[in-house]
Amino acid sequence: MLFRSKRISPAAHEEIQIDISDSLGIRKLHFGGDDTQSAMRVNDPIELVLAYTRCLFGFLLFAEPPKQALLIGLGGGSIAKWIHEKMPETHLTAVELHPQVVAVARSMFQTPADDDQFQVIVGDGAAHVYGMADDSADLIVMDAYGPSGIAEPLATSDFFSACRDRLTADGILAVNLWGSDRRFETYRERLSQVFDGRVLLLPARQKGNVMAFCFARGLNNPTWQALAARAEVLKPRYGLEFDEFVSDLARLNAHNDRKLFI
Repeated sequence: MLFRSKRISPAAHEEIQIDISDSLGIRKLHFGGDDTQSAMRVNDPIELVLAYTRCLFGFLLFAEPPKQALLIGLGGGSIAKWIHEKMPETHLTAVELHPQVVAVARSMFQTPADDDQFQVIVGDGAAHVYGMADDSADLIVMDAYGPSGIAEPLATSDFFSACRDRLTADGILAVNLWGSDRRFETYRERLSQVFDGRVLLLPARQKGNVMAFCFARGLNNPTWQALAARAEVLKPRYGLEFDEFVSDLARLNAHNDRKLFI
C-alpha cells in the first residue's frame, strides 16, 4: 500500500511528501524517500517499533513521569500514543506544522483524538514555545526532523534557550538528533552552551539516531550504579530496555560525569 500527499507549507517554505508503506505487519510513515519517520506494528499500535522512540523514555531514569509535556513534531504519533497509554498522569500537547500529518496519524496510525489528557495543535513549534509561560513544562520533546533535517528555527541557540526557560526546575528537554547529520556537532555545542553542559547523549541502536537529554539543573551526582538500579525498577513497569540505556549512556558520557551531575 502506498499513500502520497504533497503540500507547500507557507511557514516552512518546503514541500512535504507523505508516503505510507505496509510490509510484514509494520506500517511506516515516510516524508519522501526511504527514510522512516514513524513505524507502527498494525496488531500492536502502542509498541515503540523504532529504537529512538524507546530511547526517548530514557529520561525516566532521571525524573518521574511529567505532569505537563510538550511534543514538537507528531509524525505517526508513536510517542504520543505511548505517553497516552502508559503515562495517564501526563498531560501532553503535541504541536505539528502540517495538518496532513495529523490527519494521517489519526486515520492510519491510530493516534487518539483530543481528550483531557492529550491535545494536538496544528502550528509552528518554535512559535508555540516562545508563546509559553516560563516554568510551564516538565518535559519538552523535539522530534521535528523533516526531509531536509531540523528546520532552522527549531535549532537555534535562542530557541534552545526558550525551551530551557519554559522548563520547570526539574525539567528535561529531549532532542532527537541524527549522528550523521553534518550539523550534529553544531547542535550538540549549542545545547551544551545553553544548558551549561548538563547534556547526556543516548545513541539509538538503529539508523544513527542520538537522543540528547538536556537538564534544567544538576542531578545531585547520581552514580551509574544507582541508575542501573533504577533501570531494574523501570524495565518491568514499562517494558523498555532501560538497562541497555544505562550501559549506552555510561559508554558515551563517562567523561561528562563531573560536568553534568553536580
